[in-house]
Amino acid sequence: MDTIGPVGLQPGERASSCPPEGLPRPSDSLELVQQCLQQFKVTKAQLQHIQASLLCSMEQALKGQDSPAPSVRMLPTYVGSTPHGTEQGELLVLELGATGASLRVLWVTLTGTKERSVEPKSQEFVIPQEVTLGAGQQLFDFAARCLSEFLDAHPTENQGLKLGFNFSFPCHQTGLDRGTLISWTKGFRCSGVEGQDVVQLLREAIQRQGTHSIDVVAMVNDTVGTMMGCELGTRPCEVGLIVGEPWAMCEGWQLLGGWPLMGSSFPDTGTNACYMEEARHVKVLDEDRGRTCVSIEWGSFYDAQALGPVLTTFDHTLDRDSLIPGAQRFEKMIGGLYLGELVRLVLVHLAQHGVLFGGCTSPALLSQGSILLEHVAEIENATSGTARTHTILQDLGLSPRASDAELVKHVCAAVCTRAAQLCAAALAALLSRLQHSREQQTLHVAVATGGRVFERHPRFLRALKEMVMLLVPECDVSFIPSVDGGGRGVAMVTAVAARMAAHRHILEETLAPFQLDFEQLTAVQAQMREAMVRGLAGEASSLRMLPTYVRATPDGSERGDFLALDLGGTNFRVLLVRVAEGSVQITNQVYSIPECVTQGSGQQLFDHIVDCILDFQQKQGLSGQSLPLGFTFSFPCKQLGLDQGILLNWTKGFNASGCEGQDVVCLLREAIRRRKAVELNVVAIVNDTVGTMMSCGYDDPHCEMGLIVGTGTNACYMEELRNVAGVAGDSGHMCINMEWGAFGDDGSLGMLSTCFDASVDQASINPGKQRFEKMISGMYLGEIVRHILLHLTSLGVLFRGQKTQSLQTRDIFKTKFLSEIESDSLALRQVRAILEDLGLTLTSDDALMVLEVCQAVSRRAAQLCGAGVAAVVEKIRENRGLQELSVSVGVDGTLYKLHPHFSRLVSATVRKLAPHCTVTFLQSEDGSGKGAALVTAVACRLAQMAHV
Repeated sequence: MDTIGPVGLQPGERASSCPPEGLPRPSDSLELVQQCLQQFKVTKAQLQHIQASLLCSMEQALKGQDSPAPSVRMLPTYVGSTPHGTEQGELLVLELGATGASLRVLWVTLTGTKERSVEPKSQEFVIPQEVTLGAGQQLFDFAARCLSEFLDAHPTENQGLKLGFNFSFPCHQTGLDRGTLISWTKGFRCSGVEGQDVVQLLREAIQRQGTHSIDVVAMVNDTVGTMMGCELGTRPCEVGLIVGEPWAMCEGWQLLGGWPLMGSSFPDTGTNACYMEEARHVKVLDEDRGRTCVSIEWGSFYDAQALGPVLTTFDHTLDRDSLIPGAQRFEKMIGGLYLGELVRLVLVHLAQHGVLFGGCTSPALLSQGSILLEHVAEIENATSGTARTHTILQDLGLSPRASDAELVKHVCAAVCTRAAQLCAAALAALLSRLQHSREQQTLHVAVATGGRVFERHPRFLRALKEMVMLLVPECDVSFIPSVDGGGRGVAMVTAVAARMAAHRHILEETLAPFQLDFEQLTAVQAQMREAMVRGLAGEASSLRMLPTYVRATPDGSERGDFLALDLGGTNFRVLLVRVAEGSVQITNQVYSIPECVTQGSGQQLFDHIVDCILDFQQKQGLSGQSLPLGFTFSFPCKQLGLDQGILLNWTKGFNASGCEGQDVVCLLREAIRRRKAVELNVVAIVNDTVGTMMSCGYDDPHCEMGLIVGTGTNACYMEELRNVAGVAGDSGHMCINMEWGAFGDDGSLGMLSTCFDASVDQASINPGKQRFEKMISGMYLGEIVRHILLHLTSLGVLFRGQKTQSLQTRDIFKTKFLSEIESDSLALRQVRAILEDLGLTLTSDDALMVLEVCQAVSRRAAQLCGAGVAAVVEKIRENRGLQELSVSVGVDGTLYKLHPHFSRLVSATVRKLAPHCTVTFLQSEDGSGKGAALVTAVACRLAQMAHV
């Protein structure tokens, strides 16, 4: 195509009204028009290339990469949540720079319901020129006086008004209420402001005014206001898109003495977007959880390979004649300020080549800025376009023919269609990013649109929608016009920020009792130590400190085949354990215990157990053999010997009659006698905690403590026999079953118990008992969380205050959910999925708060557990008169093993509370099965030695 001819006549100069010689023939004219308009056609492949390039630049910017420098800026706005629809209250908005040399004050009332809305009150104040060019303090004092005048005219009883500040100048934002002015634009030149926090300057001015109590909560740009001001629909509005023109076009661009400096936070700027990004992806934030609104300054996007092929000679001319050649190249192809100018350049070119207006131009046509976005929109209007086209062209001093008017409409359509398609490619990049970060196969999202291009050019939106569907068919997008993003949107940001701050305060207040400090943990450690001493001495204590008659840990010489039984829950196991040199081989089978058996008679329960043993022996070819048997019985027992154990009380949902107060080994032997076909030698009754210690002790001779943190919790350790009042002898050791789940039943933990612990305790089958266990173990943590969630919901902090039936269902929030929710590998989207599976309708904010509740409850549990371990290892150290102790703890239990942070928190607490003990935690492999067999094996070894 021919290059564009000179179009640099100044306004007021006259061009020749006569057509130049040698006008092109009609066929040449058609070819020239086609060549001209063809430049504005963009293929799908080109758009996809632009989409991919822009997405790459966005991701570079998010990661903070500066080599190569990304051509777009991804700026966090510190808006952490979108509206819930429940926001309510009266809010002030101050707009400065949004409409030129004026400011606007708005009073926005949010009702919290769709059914009732209140029109905002507003007042505009003209800023005198001496203020816009004077001292910064003078400008902000003027703003404070305007606020005061507005409030005097609209009196309110509301004290401590919340204000959102729309400051439409280039700023570096470092917080929701912190923004440093980079440079003035739009004719403002106030001294002493650049490089300063403008929110703080406004606060100081309000304080100097002193007539009203106003809290500046948020600083908001227009794009974010557009997204936040979007009416709530069936899907979340998490994208804001502006395509418009700056204020200069409304006031007359000539006021700036040339093309305005774009990309400088103009309202309705050329083009800009924002969206809710996962905070962990925004490097500058250094946050792991939650979301934040990111403003994408994509007007500066330029990639020679992607954008170069779609740049026309007209784009190059427009860029060359602007104040910032080479900058904002993408914006200059899309923004409302430039669409009219591109149309003008094409018309001049066609006229100068004799295709339009009989080859005539006019001074107005040759003047920059003479064709505005409004003109382009009117020309493309389907109903009145032809008549308006003639009028617009005549106002430019031209004499159009009917064919000229049609051709001008084609030019406008070509320029605007390309702009819409390029905008679609940029939006597609954003949506792809959003879909990827959410890891969703189909993204359902609403896009709030703002700016004069959308307002005045409906065909632009249609073209945009069509291309977005082609470029990202996996995204289900709806477009919603924003309602006064600068007013209602800024108010909504302010309301959301106020809501989040209020909810944050309530959440922190609720969880404060779960945050245990060093002094509190030290007190728990000391109280447990005192309870241990009293329990060992046979004095009244919440710790029973029961002798287990296990006098030694494995030494590695144990050999033989042993049977083990494991009863500790609704599943019962029978095991064959072969102990050989350097190895332990285990064969086991799981049998279920029906509820009718756990709640029936003791005889029924033990007959069922023996039937399971008989079935196992037959399957393993052991019928008729009498192997030594260890019985892991994971319920509170008072042992009178290695094979004598009196059941103190049932736990874990068991309630078989006729067992409490009875020797469970005798009950088992009686059931064996009733089933004459089986012969069993019951050598030892073993607590699962002791089994855990023994299982780990086989591999580590320093293992002298066992710990269970699963459905329940308990601990055991090797005590000096001389300290055990109920057993004769002064030398040697004795493994003590602490039954520490009951610690605090005497009220000693009252200062740590919360109202949520009390609710869980009252609803349990054993109110007032196992208080330590109810603050630590897996059976109860989920219930504590559920009660906290109910409390926060009743205060409107969670789930928009809507109580669901599922959340009111006891035990629906399983402790395994804490482990899943707190996993570092899970994004908030997956946390939401877990909660939605429970029938909870929630937002990302809700998911984040539920995560914090889970963390607080599990952290307290781990710290209390650590305080208990510290008490035990310190007692072992002092028993032996050692300055330093190295000891291992064998651990079992699903909470300890599966929770992503529990074990680390326990270990960290022990290090703080027992600094003279080096404690190694060993995860047990089948403590209740292998451990029971090893207790039996050690007993057999000791008996053999005694016999010899």
